[in-house]
Amino acid sequence: MSEEKEQEEVVAGKEKERKRERKRIFSYRWIVKNIPFFLFLSVLAVIYIYNGHYADKTIRNINKVSKELKELQYEYKTLKSEVMYRSKQSEMAKAVEPLGLKELVAPPVILSDSISEEKSNN
Repeated sequence: MSEEKEQEEVVAGKEKERKRERKRIFSYRWIVKNIPFFLFLSVLAVIYIYNGHYADKTIRNINKVSKELKELQYEYKTLKSEVMYRSKQSEMAKAVEPLGLKELVAPPVILSDSISEEKSNN
């Protein structure tokens, strides 16, 4: 029985020693000594949070700009096809008809300068 008591006392002593060790580790001096490290961790946490918000904001901005780009591409294609349609010869003839202009039936006449012909012959 005395051996059991001695073992219990040893175990109790070890437990008391562990408690003292914990108290010593988490004592006021230890906390004050590690304040710069805690501040460093706090700054890292703030930077991490800021980086997350900044990334979300950037992604939202990219999505917004890509939607605007798609809309502008659709508008460009629509206007381009409309211009191509209106610039066809038959459409141009219809558009200028109210102004009294008509499409030529005969080929155009080539005009030449008689003075320049005389110089080239000499």
